[in-house]
Amino acid sequence: MPERDPGPSVKDEELYEKLRDEGNSKEKSARIANAAANRGRSDVGREGGEAPAYEDWTVDELRERAAELDVEGRSTMRKDELIEALRSH
Repeated sequence: MPERDPGPSVKDEELYEKLRDEGNSKEKSARIANAAANRGRSDVGREGGEAPAYEDWTVDELRERAAELDVEGRSTMRKDELIEALRSH
């Protein structure tokens, strides 16, 4: 498998590659890798858990969040499709 070149803006290339191998998007992988490089991997790993699970959100709330992230096709997506799109963004 050819090695991916994340470019000069990615500060932790090893973590970036691991996240991409797990199926995360380029944007999400770069965001996490750069946060880990800036603050340390263990600090970034402790984040999260403040917002309720997407399953507890209404469809309107999910569409609003999808709009913030510029997810295409959000207006016709069902709840489970919105959740999948948000998690894979």
